[in-house]
Amino acid sequence: MSVAKVIEIISSSKKSFEDAVTQGVAKAADSLHDITGAWVKEQSAKVVNGKVTEFRVNLKVTFVLKESPKAAAKSAAKPAARMAAKPVVKKAKAKKK
Repeated sequence: MSVAKVIEIISSSKKSFEDAVTQGVAKAADSLHDITGAWVKEQSAKVVNGKVTEFRVNLKVTFVLKESPKAAAKSAAKPAARMAAKPVVKKAKAKKK
């Protein structure tokens, strides 16, 4: 079973919205593993004296959570527990005369 988490980050660039997205995902990848997607929630631009000076994006980044060692041990123990719960029935062999 896989479980994913979504976080929201804000990134900016002086070049473009695309560069802001690329930089935001790259920075998130420094500390998050198994990133599977990014969704641009919002875009905005900083304007100074009538000129765009910065492109900003709010991103929702999705990544897959790792299974904890405790959960892995539980899932590994389940098949053994199921086996132990089923009684083993042996048929008695008929004696030869």
